[in-house]
Order: sequence, then structure tokens, then C-alpha cells
Amino acid sequence: MAMDIKPSLLSSLVVLLFLLFAQSSNATNKIVEVNKICNATLNPSFCSKILNSKPGGTNRADLITLAKYTIGVVRFNVTNTIRLIKSLIRNSTNSDAKDHYELCLKHFDYEEGALGEVVYAEKMLKAKDYQGVNVAASGVMATVEGCVSGDSPSDPVFPDHSSLPKYAEYVEQVADIICVICNYLTGIYK
Repeated sequence: MAMDIKPSLLSSLVVLLFLLFAQSSNATNKIVEVNKICNATLNPSFCSKILNSKPGGTNRADLITLAKYTIGVVRFNVTNTIRLIKSLIRNSTNSDAKDHYELCLKHFDYEEGALGEVVYAEKMLKAKDYQGVNVAASGVMATVEGCVSGDSPSDPVFPDHSSLPKYAEYVEQVADIICVICNYLTGIYK
């Protein structure tokens, strides 16, 4: 039995589908000025420096392009931080320092840490799950903070005089940029 659809109903459905598709693609192809993105971050000048260092520039770069770029930046820096931590473990003569660096390695590694969160962010971005990307970037920030400040507020902060705290801060700030970009992608920021 064939359905009898009136031409006006069919054309209305086609227009509705077109509008829904156009609205969803506009959100992902949206271009937001770097200054507007960066003003919503914890460190606007750092954000501006990172986004404006994108090869090809940020002029006319859409939010998806900026998200891919910043996820790449955070992946590169997490990987470098893992290398640094492994070197600190190898060269540490102080057992407390070695314990601290081993804990930090867990916070940055693939299994339980920041690198695993970055891989998840990449998967979520491909799936166009921008809230998932935001959750992963927030996870990067939380795991990095666990390295620097300990897993619990009652944990004493290790007096780390290596370059690890600076590496960790850099990773946290790039992850913050990703969160802000995702807030634009999900419509939290307009």
C-alpha cells in the first residue's frame, strides 16, 4: 500500500530537513574571533599565543579546525611531558622525588592519564561529540592537576624544582582552550 503524501507536506519536510542540516553545519563551521575565544580562557594571552601560532593562521579558521589544532598541540605536549617524567625517574636519586614522578607518569600516561584523555578527545571530535571532547579536555586538566597538587586536597604538594610543573601548566592551559572552543561548538557560548 503506497503512502499518499501531499506535495505541500513533502516540500515542507524537505525544507525542514534542509533547515536542520544547515543549522547543525553552521554550528560546526562557525568562525569565532581568537580574541573572543581567548577572553573566555584562564590565560587569554597564552591562548592568543597558541591559537595565533597555528600554521596558516587563524584568519577564517572555523571552530573544528581550531579544536583539531589545539588537540594536536596538547597531544604533542603531553607526549613531551611523559618523556620528561621518564627522564626524571631515571635520573632521580631521591626516593620521594622518584615516587612523585612515578605518580605523575600515571597521571600523564595512556592507561589512566592525560594521554588517554587526549586520544578520547580525538575520537569524540571525529564523532562530532563536542561535549565528549569537552569532558576529555577537562579530564586532561584534572589528571595533570593530580600530578602537580596530589590526588587529594590533604596530599602535601611535592616541592618539585624540575621543569615538570611548567610543562604541566602548559598542558592544562591548552586543555582549557579546548574546553572553551567546545563550549562554542555546543552552543554554551554564542
